[in-house]
Amino acid sequence: MSETLQQKLDAQGNIVDFLRNQQVGPNVYPGVPAEYSNWRNEQRAWAKTAVLFNQSYHMVELYVRGPEAFQLLEYTAINSFKNFTVNKAKQYVPVTPDGYVIGDVILFYLAENEFSLVGRAPAIEWVEFHAQYPKPDGSKWNVTVERDERTAMRTDGVRKNYRFQLQGPNAMKVLEKAMGQTPPDLKFFNMAHIDIAGKDVIALRHGMAGQPGYELFGPWEDYATVHGALVEAGKEFGLALVGGRAYSSNTLESGWLPSPLPAFYTGDSQMMKDFRAWASANSYAGMCSIGGSYVPDSIEGYYLTPWDIGYGHIVKFDHDFVGREALEKMKDQKHKQKVTLALDNEDMTRVMSSLFANGDRAKYFEFPSAVYAMHPFDEVRTVDGKFIGVSTWVGYSSNEGKMLTLAMIDPDEVEMGKEVKLVWGEPNGGTSKPTVEPHVQTEIKAVISPVPYSNVARTAYADSWRATGVGANR
Repeated sequence: MSETLQQKLDAQGNIVDFLRNQQVGPNVYPGVPAEYSNWRNEQRAWAKTAVLFNQSYHMVELYVRGPEAFQLLEYTAINSFKNFTVNKAKQYVPVTPDGYVIGDVILFYLAENEFSLVGRAPAIEWVEFHAQYPKPDGSKWNVTVERDERTAMRTDGVRKNYRFQLQGPNAMKVLEKAMGQTPPDLKFFNMAHIDIAGKDVIALRHGMAGQPGYELFGPWEDYATVHGALVEAGKEFGLALVGGRAYSSNTLESGWLPSPLPAFYTGDSQMMKDFRAWASANSYAGMCSIGGSYVPDSIEGYYLTPWDIGYGHIVKFDHDFVGREALEKMKDQKHKQKVTLALDNEDMTRVMSSLFANGDRAKYFEFPSAVYAMHPFDEVRTVDGKFIGVSTWVGYSSNEGKMLTLAMIDPDEVEMGKEVKLVWGEPNGGTSKPTVEPHVQTEIKAVISPVPYSNVARTAYADSWRATGVGANR
């Protein structure tokens, strides 16, 4: 019998230390080169012309089918399913019975009694678990699930679907030429079947960093034909292919926070105990890593509520769902507020210049994404040293000419333009993660700024999506 997540956790003396010293770095993006041209031009292209992201390899996809598929998904999501019909998509956000975030993915309503969820593994594993877990009345859900694993976890390299993102000011021109006709005028997060090079393609309308675009997907055997047609159509419109280095940095401008730690590690409810007994030691929670300067006394210090990450507006108490009672108690409490921190140019120069010193050096900043663990957590303090929150994503935007972080801080401290400090680097010289070299901690001045940071994103997103900023990076 294989080891369970609970057995793996029981063998650890301290879960915080265990996750902080896991031997894995940040998420990787297989199947595409690190750069097609260079990451600076690739970043600029999504703001100036158009880009094609290839998402065919790194995300998990889960099909949920059956007469009770809708009800299962509704029961495990904090957001409303009213007016959710075939050929629409939505963000799917589950929480634990204690109200803490598990993750989020995009939910596609493909056909009657057929859905797919696409994104990171934690939320998908939660649905897989519930598909075989009893309903509140003790009966079983009348559903089936089919998991299409990401490329890194499979041996054949063949996915069920390809998945491309076409984004940027010229995205509609590229799509129109590839189709040979005007693209359908879809509302945000609506889908339609379109024809590209004689292939049936499903198009989802949405945006990234405020720019127009589509997510395009279809059967794997059509991959080369559709991709080739898009590349050819994009030649006269400045279409750029985006590699793995630039891909993970687009969230800095759009404001979507991709890295909440799934709150799977504790919780005394029977449901959580049963989940940890069901989940494998090699599940996401058993294999992921944490990095950064923030080290709480217990793993719960990393848990987040929907309000903390800007999802409070999508919490709807119009249906029964896992965690509802806990969220009803939380809703009127004080919650962290999501902001962007723009790091000070002179301080960044100071930190980077330490790499050329013979003595103490700061933690290295990789460009464009400086994330070095699957779940980054760095302390944010006031100028006089008071802890006020955490930064959870950091990197460089060539479009903005700034090193940016996405942070969640005490709302009483939120004032646009106010100076704070980011504590950069891990304590005591760093953990044993292979992405961490010996270094010393340092404080970097930063200015509290809006989220999304991109002015285009702030003015172009649909009202209901400005706080979440969900875009291409999943």
